[in-house]
Amino acid sequence: MLESLLEALQFSPNNIPLKLQIAKLYMQQGSYAEAEQQLIEIIDLDGTYIEAKYELATCFYKQQKSTAAEVLLEEIIKIRPELKYLELLCYCQISQENYSDAQETYKELLEQYDDYENEDFDNALKVNTTREPDFIDEDGLSFLKKPTINFASIGGMDDIKKEIDLKIIKPLEHKDLYKAYGKKIGGGILLYGPPGCGKTHIARATAGEINANFISVGINDILDMWIGSSEKNLHEIFETARENTPCVIFIDEIDALGANRNDINKTSGRSVINQFLAELDGIDADNDGILILGATNAPWHLDPAFRRPGRFDRIIFVSPPDVTAKAAIFQIHLKDKPTETIDYMALAKAAKEFSGADIQAAIDMAIESKLEDSFKDGIPKPLRTKDILKVIKKIKPSTKEWFISSKNYALYANDSGLYDDILAYLKIKK
Repeated sequence: MLESLLEALQFSPNNIPLKLQIAKLYMQQGSYAEAEQQLIEIIDLDGTYIEAKYELATCFYKQQKSTAAEVLLEEIIKIRPELKYLELLCYCQISQENYSDAQETYKELLEQYDDYENEDFDNALKVNTTREPDFIDEDGLSFLKKPTINFASIGGMDDIKKEIDLKIIKPLEHKDLYKAYGKKIGGGILLYGPPGCGKTHIARATAGEINANFISVGINDILDMWIGSSEKNLHEIFETARENTPCVIFIDEIDALGANRNDINKTSGRSVINQFLAELDGIDADNDGILILGATNAPWHLDPAFRRPGRFDRIIFVSPPDVTAKAAIFQIHLKDKPTETIDYMALAKAAKEFSGADIQAAIDMAIESKLEDSFKDGIPKPLRTKDILKVIKKIKPSTKEWFISSKNYALYANDSGLYDDILAYLKIKK
């Protein structure tokens, strides 16, 4: 067919539809240089022929002339922003590693075409999350606030409070002494332990204790579906802290953000970790007066680079509360609620292996039972010790499963003694 069309072209050399058909046949068989020649001749004959310009852009792209293709496509899109033109433009931008422009083009495709999907673009431009960051609102940063709680609001945890006092509070109270020794104020502390044992609470109380600004962000506030945006989010968080010192940045589920790079296949994941490490080091900025508190249930998944001096150089085990702490937690949660005389120590002893969250759950269940009785006459019925003890018997401690897993790491992946506190809590001699 191609031979027949070329023969016919000799008798009608300016036949544009014929030349376009020949160009398409050349492209089908991979003869892009020949197709390019035909298409350029068509455009010379008719400079407004959009279809020929699109085919020429495709031809350029196939020959890795992405810049030339992009120029043509931008000209076409100004006149007619159709799907296939935008799609090819996005491919060109990705091939040149111009991811910022490619993201904008892909977003335009998604906005204009409701059912549009493209696996190539997803793989190149997105990470594995579809949640948009929510720490910024229309009025600017909304996560910067001073907590109203302090250490007095926390039951027990005296050893942890003491360590935080030495690492954080004393430096802020004696700035001149630290300055004399050339020692910076701030740094990183990693809190780890079973869920529900007060890691978030102790972070907030720390900020309240020193009257510092407090930025609390979860992993979903940082990670963005668009490659490159997560790094920008991280940078903005640290820049905000630097502008509002003293400031505590609390990052929950930090193991998801700082997972071991050896376990990450996607380049974007490694890029976020590298950005995080750069922010911790304060390479391009001063981190003096910034404290970074990280919380994790699984410190063994954290990249070892985070434990280098100057980053998270203090790692604190937040264990389930002891009997005294449990009694204090029961007292805090039952404060201002209708109660009879409560035997807090009896409750604490009954709540074996309970976390602070488990204690709160037990109180909530006891309250629900009392509410049912109160509905009959509208008079609040006081909580009694036996009401809460009855509920405690029904609750399975949430910490059990965590200790089963953590014990294996503490016994068999603990060369540096990092998890000795777990073994001490479980009364296991290594």
